[in-house]
Amino acid sequence: MSQPTMEDVARLAGVSRALVSLVMRDSPKVSNHSRTAVLDAADQLGYRPNLAARILASRKTSTIGLVLDDLHNPFFPDIADGVNEAAEQSDYRLLMNSAFLTPASEQRAVETFLEFRTDGVIIVGSRLAAGAIETAAESVPIVVVGRPLRSDRVDSVNNNETRGARLVVDHLVELGHGRIAHIDGGRGAGAAQRRAGFVAAMKRHGLRPDVVSGDFTEAGGVAAMRELLARRRRPTAVFAANDLTAVGALGCTEDAGLSVPDDISLVGYDNVALAATHHISMTTVDQPRNEMGRLAVATLLERLEGSRSSVARHVLAPSLRIRSTTAPPGPAARRKRAGTRNNPGR
Repeated sequence: MSQPTMEDVARLAGVSRALVSLVMRDSPKVSNHSRTAVLDAADQLGYRPNLAARILASRKTSTIGLVLDDLHNPFFPDIADGVNEAAEQSDYRLLMNSAFLTPASEQRAVETFLEFRTDGVIIVGSRLAAGAIETAAESVPIVVVGRPLRSDRVDSVNNNETRGARLVVDHLVELGHGRIAHIDGGRGAGAAQRRAGFVAAMKRHGLRPDVVSGDFTEAGGVAAMRELLARRRRPTAVFAANDLTAVGALGCTEDAGLSVPDDISLVGYDNVALAATHHISMTTVDQPRNEMGRLAVATLLERLEGSRSSVARHVLAPSLRIRSTTAPPGPAARRKRAGTRNNPGR
């Protein structure tokens, strides 16, 4: 069946095609009576405005493209929630795509949004080369979230990754840990900054940094933890680059017959909902994810509305959420915790 046209709507409503066009563009020049007649006719016919024609007429789509690096990681939907809320409040529609953890897929996702002529693009956890992002930014405003980017053309919204890593190391050192390992995030966005923060904080405490390769996935956490547990002198505490990695490390530890935190303390990063569940209760670094998403939209709209032409680099402060996966090391500490559990009145 053919799709109904503006002419069909005009004929049923008893008005001109030009008036139907004004109604579809939400023009204030139309009376309430005529607007109601046109909308009722459109509803009866199942008419939907032609987006392509609207783009040609207004040179604006009122859409924002959102690229998420990994749909399996709850961190990204949390950012998307903030983006969606802010977009809706500003009367923008949101189109989403995934990079599936590869630069090639991310490039295709960005190019798709350029082809659809979205008014702007937000990329969360970008793995693309900086030059490729800047090239895309020649066509539409782009905001990168979760990856520090030195660019005079691309805006960014980030968490202070270095400070987040320092909070973790300081917490573990205060508990008495000296052998602390870090499972890094490989080439993932923010991984280098978290790794650098860990190394700097360890050196500041006079401790030797110990970094094992990971990739921001649960499977990566399993593989890295397996390597750490195979050592003759395993670490007493492990800082994982994100919560998915930490969950993988937790499962591997328990499969090896060890306990967290009695045998090894474990810290994640991101504070996704999974980390806060009762049976995991992960100590982790909290990023203000919803705020980051909302700020990304606000930053993009500044470009679209012409209120700012200079680059914006927003950096938000993280905090540490201390839960059940960290405790002092050693047999004495384990006996003390066991005594507390057996004598809850103490």
